[in-house]
Amino acid sequence: MAIVVQKFGGTSVATAAKIQEAARRAIDQHNRGHQVIVVVSAMGHSTDELIALARQVTPRPPARELDMLLSTGEQVSVALMAMAIQSQGVPSISFTGAQIGIVTDSFHTKARIRNISTQRMKSAFDEGKIVIVAGFQGVDSNYNITTLGRGGSDTTAVALAAVLGAAACEIFTDVDGVYTTDPRVVPDARKLDTISYDEMLEMASLGAGVMHSRSIEFAKKYGVPIHVRHAGRPTLGSWIVDERSARRMGAVVTGAALAREQSRITVRDLPDKPGVVHGLFRELAEAHVVVDMIVQNVATEGLADVSFTVDDDDLPSALEIATRAARSQGAGEVIHASDLAKVSVVGSGMKTHTGVADRMFAALADARINIQMITTSEIKISVLVDQQFAAEAMKAVHAVFDLHVVPADLRFSEDPPRFAEIGSKSLETGESTELNGDTSAPGMEDLVISDVELDASQALVTLLRVPDRPGQAASVFKAVAGAGVNVDMIVQDISRKGHTHLSFSIPATSVTATLDALAPLIGRENVVVESPVAKLSVMGVGIRSHTGVATRMFAALAAAHINIAMINTSEVRINVATDAAHGVQGLRALRKAFDIDEPAAEVTTSIA
Repeated sequence: MAIVVQKFGGTSVATAAKIQEAARRAIDQHNRGHQVIVVVSAMGHSTDELIALARQVTPRPPARELDMLLSTGEQVSVALMAMAIQSQGVPSISFTGAQIGIVTDSFHTKARIRNISTQRMKSAFDEGKIVIVAGFQGVDSNYNITTLGRGGSDTTAVALAAVLGAAACEIFTDVDGVYTTDPRVVPDARKLDTISYDEMLEMASLGAGVMHSRSIEFAKKYGVPIHVRHAGRPTLGSWIVDERSARRMGAVVTGAALAREQSRITVRDLPDKPGVVHGLFRELAEAHVVVDMIVQNVATEGLADVSFTVDDDDLPSALEIATRAARSQGAGEVIHASDLAKVSVVGSGMKTHTGVADRMFAALADARINIQMITTSEIKISVLVDQQFAAEAMKAVHAVFDLHVVPADLRFSEDPPRFAEIGSKSLETGESTELNGDTSAPGMEDLVISDVELDASQALVTLLRVPDRPGQAASVFKAVAGAGVNVDMIVQDISRKGHTHLSFSIPATSVTATLDALAPLIGRENVVVESPVAKLSVMGVGIRSHTGVATRMFAALAAAHINIAMINTSEVRINVATDAAHGVQGLRALRKAFDIDEPAAEVTTSIA
């Protein structure tokens, strides 16, 4: 007998008829002999309506009272769902987050789950009941109702699947599954049968709206298979699973994602010395500002520029903090821009294939779209462009990688997963909910740093005064790829007086080949090479959604008096380049800062 968790979003329970249909889906699994938990969101757009109502009363509703208000939406849904199931002759029982024992921290409107009791769920199972749980909510150690923030019902569902060791977590929504990109932007987007946790995590946090990144972090951390399906029609849907199960031979790029309403802040002329970058991002972390792309290029004349992106809603507070921090660090001006969009391509195949960056940049150049910032990871390339060109940019990159076409040589490393044939790691947090217990104990949703790595085999190449116009990055990486050189980290900061710096790392053994390839494009006097350099990486689950990871990394290096030459970020890792002489010292400092006991293996990877 397997445990099945089913989650129905707001559009899937928006009417009485849809609630009855959802009830039939739960009963179907129950009749197959499974123990079923149903997690529901508030009906339709009721959460938005409650927020609007609160703001009619006061423009700045207190966070605690807002949680009290918003939690009522799911309470309506669970009661109606239980009624619908019982009306069809099957016993069921509904619970709020507090009643089921979902204990969170006390950060209202964005609370994180600390632990979940299984006692009441198991008792209901023993009585043959379907369990209905309110998503999006919990209770803190002082019995205050809390909510989990955007995508909170997804997080609730995956967390329950984790704590119970469920066979799968079914996410019923208004789309057929996970697509190569948003079909509303690119009509010929293709549905994916499987996608790995890391790929989905990148796409979710990059703007793919099917799943929220926190729920994917949970799934990866505890090995929960997720099945995304349409609530209104029978479809095979898409599986979100571990990389081994999702591996698609022959597919380099899995999908593309678009994040709109991005703002960029640049701090000019930061002194290039240990601790300066840490001072900037420490203040942002303390204010709980979630920073996305971080780009620091190689310093010139003892000064460096640092740029980072935030959601438009966070711009006012982030700008105030950055201006204050820049002043205290003796930096130059702070500039910003809004109405930007981040366009990304994602795929585990990038680890072993060259030429991805070249093709992406060429597609944007052909569309006459200028790139304002670049950052990369082992499985992702992201660029910042003007928002007015966002849809056009997405269509261009989707087309250049033929994402609308199933690759002719596509094959799975094993048969695609099927429901109830794969299991998750079992997590047991206890049979009772200790609301007044030890709140310092590790929580289910705490950050997990899996490893710290040192790669001392790379060289850092910086191109100075690159003209800031479409096609420049494409020309550079076409030449480098043509020389058979694998590129790892890529960083391009914003322009200054019509020019920009473009930095990238390559194997130290490929420096000569790279310089020969670039000679026809850029004068040797505009190329700076540092070889070798130390690439230090911190990897884990929750790096983006937990503010302060970068700060801890920068603080540890600053305390060891190690200067950072370049910064490169993604959803699952943060990379920095330092001078080679301090590589081992930096590795030890980071291992100590993140409580990593075993030495990390040296890893050399490729992305472009």
